[in-house]
Amino acid sequence: MVTFRGLRVYVTSVKTALSRSGLPDLDYSLNPYIGCGHGCIYCYARQYTGNKMVSENWGKIVFVKSNIVAILMREVRKLKPGTVGVGTITDSYQPVEAVYKLTRKSLEVLLSHGFKVSIQTKNPLVVRDMDLFARNPGKVDVGFTITTLDNKLSSFLEPSSPPPRARVEALRKITALGVKTWIFYGPIIPGLNDDEDTVSNLVEIASELGATLYYDPLHVKPFMNRNDHPLNNYVKTKTMNWWTKVSRTILNYCMKNHIECKPGFTGDSRGG
Repeated sequence: MVTFRGLRVYVTSVKTALSRSGLPDLDYSLNPYIGCGHGCIYCYARQYTGNKMVSENWGKIVFVKSNIVAILMREVRKLKPGTVGVGTITDSYQPVEAVYKLTRKSLEVLLSHGFKVSIQTKNPLVVRDMDLFARNPGKVDVGFTITTLDNKLSSFLEPSSPPPRARVEALRKITALGVKTWIFYGPIIPGLNDDEDTVSNLVEIASELGATLYYDPLHVKPFMNRNDHPLNNYVKTKTMNWWTKVSRTILNYCMKNHIECKPGFTGDSRGG
């Protein structure tokens, strides 16, 4: 175990690299790390992380899958090429990636064997790999989760994540390459990031970049219902009428700005 930026980092080995994806727009999933150093208080992934030490210490412990690239090399020779969701239950570009480079090495393997990749992240570190994206036109799309553009609110919701404006700048750089980009606006939480200013600003950014905007409400998980959870009071105010009003506002802004907007977990499904 080593300590990295306040994280406890462990090394583990795995038997498989790619898993079949249950999302309709993805054939496979790839997660080079177990756990995530961003520590987002809303993150659903802790419920689907088999390692109890990680799930009970979310944002404090990360396991590095040290042999994942070697395993992936074997799998791509046997599996039918398809689209791989990179970072479906972890951020594949979280800070430890700067050291271990498992995501970059995995992308090199996938792209050289006819696979396409769909990347979702919160970290501008992804721009490090723009050379790979440029060499593989049409085989990569990149999305950023942006829950808010307010730094103070972002620090509350995503305490160890990069600032929202840094994510927007990274999207601009990747879009300039001609890479397809998208924004995941979610989870949308009553009384926190559901205001009209947030909606209009994110739609404006998507319009500027020609990016698709995915939007999704908070999906309440059991850990959020604890009285000591910081979202507990907000969870209680989530209603169907609230979401009908918010989604209508989003769609109206999208139509006015002529951008493609899609529900996050309908059709082309994305995670938060």
